[in-house]
Amino acid sequence: MEGTNPVNKKLAAAVSGGAVLVMALSGCSSDSGNNDKLNSWAKQVCDAVQPQAQKIEAANAAIQKETSDNSTPAAVQSTDSKAFQDMSDAYKAIGGAVDKAGAPDVENGKKKQTDAVNELNGISSSYAGLKKQVDGLDTKDQAKFADGLKGIATQLDKLSKSGNDALKKLEEGDVGKAMAKQESCKSASASTGAGAGATKG
Repeated sequence: MEGTNPVNKKLAAAVSGGAVLVMALSGCSSDSGNNDKLNSWAKQVCDAVQPQAQKIEAANAAIQKETSDNSTPAAVQSTDSKAFQDMSDAYKAIGGAVDKAGAPDVENGKKKQTDAVNELNGISSSYAGLKKQVDGLDTKDQAKFADGLKGIATQLDKLSKSGNDALKKLEEGDVGKAMAKQESCKSASASTGAGAGATKG
């Protein structure tokens, strides 16, 4: 099976970079003041993000699992296709959650919220596009399939490196502090080792 396997490993590495986007949503670890409005906003978003973060992690794990030497192009295609669809759905759902929560009670909250929603929807569309590309690959021709995967891995790599500036802006300052206090955001970030500390902010 020479050809597909090294490329799919590259794909798995690129995908795991993409998971960082969601973990950006688990904020920093300092303690916020008693802004009830902001805390309830953070709780609403974090509660919605948690299951989607798990979905994205599961999709990542599926792609990484399908990198063994004996995976056929058809198996790789079907796994990657489903994983990209799941990721697309998850980012869309997170965008919907941020949209539904409304603007956070901070300066420029509305703009930060709108930018983050647009960004999340853009990421969702990118994964939907990758799914289409994977579905269109020729699984009968090993070399062509490996080439096609290589192109997808390159795009994935770009996607994992770009993309979360608006999310970072949304979570600056008090928003991040409020999110860090939410149990659901803590558990969403637990797998990345971003524990919540007790520093006063």
